[in-house]
Amino acid sequence: MTGFGVIECRGGRLIHVAHGTIRPRRDGSLAARLHHLHDVMGEVIAEHRPDVASVEQVFVAASPRAALVLGQARGAVLAALGEAGLSLSEYAAARIKQAVSGSGCAAKSQIQRMVQRLLVLESVPATDAADALAAAICHAHAGRLGALGAGPRARRRARGSPQLRVRRAP
Repeated sequence: MTGFGVIECRGGRLIHVAHGTIRPRRDGSLAARLHHLHDVMGEVIAEHRPDVASVEQVFVAASPRAALVLGQARGAVLAALGEAGLSLSEYAAARIKQAVSGSGCAAKSQIQRMVQRLLVLESVPATDAADALAAAICHAHAGRLGALGAGPRARRRARGSPQLRVRRAP
């Protein structure tokens, strides 16, 4: 499963554009699921036309299997970013959490609520989408103009890798 989020920065304000979760079919082969992630991420990129991409820096997952699954999903998303010709930046998970919540040790539920509050969303976004939006917010706070975020997340306690792509506001 992979979350994505799109924000823009207009006049110093963060504006929510879109967010969601990409869910490949569980009964498909690994190759088919990775292909689906790549294709849908390509569609998100084509629709929102970002200039830049960034990802959460990788760190050790809870298990070797989870790390492998996360790496494969991350690779499919990175391939879509590369295909689109987006430049790439990376942020540590603690830096993303710090930018959104003020604490580098914030829980996922805190990140979800802060993303909702910062972007004035009607409801709390799903965990994967909130992670992606948090990465976008972090990138915007780092001095960028706006962002699209996305991130594969392996199950079973493996941490996600939100990606983030920036687009300039008109």
